[in-house]
Amino acid sequence: MTALTAGTAPGVARGLFPGLLACGVVAAASTFLSEHYGAPVMLFALLPILEIIGAVLLLRGNDTGRIFTIVFSVLLLVTFAAWYAQEGTLSVRSITTRRRETYYWLAILFTFALGTAAGDLVAERWQVGYLLSAAMFGALIAVAALAHLRFKLNAIFAFWFAYIMTRPLGASIGDYLSQPRSEGGLGLGTVGTSALFLTAILGLVIYLTVTRKDVITSESVAT
Repeated sequence: MTALTAGTAPGVARGLFPGLLACGVVAAASTFLSEHYGAPVMLFALLPILEIIGAVLLLRGNDTGRIFTIVFSVLLLVTFAAWYAQEGTLSVRSITTRRRETYYWLAILFTFALGTAAGDLVAERWQVGYLLSAAMFGALIAVAALAHLRFKLNAIFAFWFAYIMTRPLGASIGDYLSQPRSEGGLGLGTVGTSALFLTAILGLVIYLTVTRKDVITSESVAT
């Protein structure tokens, strides 16, 4: 998702902001009114909208991007703290109530905004480059996976750490594919990059809808 929206031109993103915000509200309302949590179509419709909204908020900050990063970091920590204090768990397998779902979507929104900021900060402001930046974030995800599988790192912590790292990873990959070669990218452009990832997302949605491998059974729910 991050890779898809990372290639969106800033001017286009700003121009679409009012409509995207309205779509986000409608999608969120539909999700909460649905009898089944995380319906695939609504889930994948809502996530890119939330991410573009987060990206636009950061774009509007321009030179104050670091302030937005701090704000969203604090908001994410507060969300996790409140979620854990009230529910006693941060496991996504335990999202069986509206309150837990609310905390989940808040966490998703804040991680999207943070990922956009972190990806741009490392790749552009620190001049690390898009490809190397993607490799760095990918390595952090691999470290989390290895720590969990080999050294028994807490599964919930490992999941959220890896999930947060996928945001700047996706942003770096999206920028690498879409940006011109003169700026260190592959030059596929925003249209080509968006088409590539839209195809991948559509394929994933169809796969999950048909196989239902993402469905959590009552036996696997962690309390």
